[in-house]
Amino acid sequence: MECKSVITISRQFGSGGREIGQKLAKRLGIAFYDKELISLSAKESGIDPSVFEHIDEQATNSLLYSLSLGMYGFGQTSYLPREQISLNDRLYLLQHEIIRNLAENPCVIVGRCADYVLKERTDCINIFVYADMDYRIERAVNVRNVPREKAESTIRKTDKTRANYYQFYTEQKWGVPQNYHLCINSAKLPIDKTVDLIEHYVNIFQK
Repeated sequence: MECKSVITISRQFGSGGREIGQKLAKRLGIAFYDKELISLSAKESGIDPSVFEHIDEQATNSLLYSLSLGMYGFGQTSYLPREQISLNDRLYLLQHEIIRNLAENPCVIVGRCADYVLKERTDCINIFVYADMDYRIERAVNVRNVPREKAESTIRKTDKTRANYYQFYTEQKWGVPQNYHLCINSAKLPIDKTVDLIEHYVNIFQK
């Protein structure tokens, strides 16, 4: 069945969510976006992509402060001057716009609050990939080349950063089942079988 949906994947660090997303996109014959969004955002803004690399998925307080004062609003005509918006917030706003544009065509988007950005879309399938800590440690060591003695602390720190980023920009809790169509423990199935499961769900969703 031809894929006509946009699929967002949120993932715990070390769960294999990015690899699952890549394989799913290839299986369905649709585009895949992850770090590519940073390059697209940088191109739009004229800022060196390496600058954005260091602040990706990290929340700051500047945008929240602006919102609390009513000085900023998505989709509104009144905006803060560019120089008053932090790089973190500028990246989020650029990615927000880019995600909406990319979602005009079927694709897989990993992270970046894409599930929240596209929450009004009825053709969007939101997936959360998690896994047992032992499994994530092994992947962090063997796939991401994280030193074993630092693996668990890196996992917990990265997850905390992602959770804070998500809650900051969406005012919702990251990883809460109610925010997703499907939550999958990737430690219980091989990667390819997990892709099979999601593909089957997509086919049912589209009927």
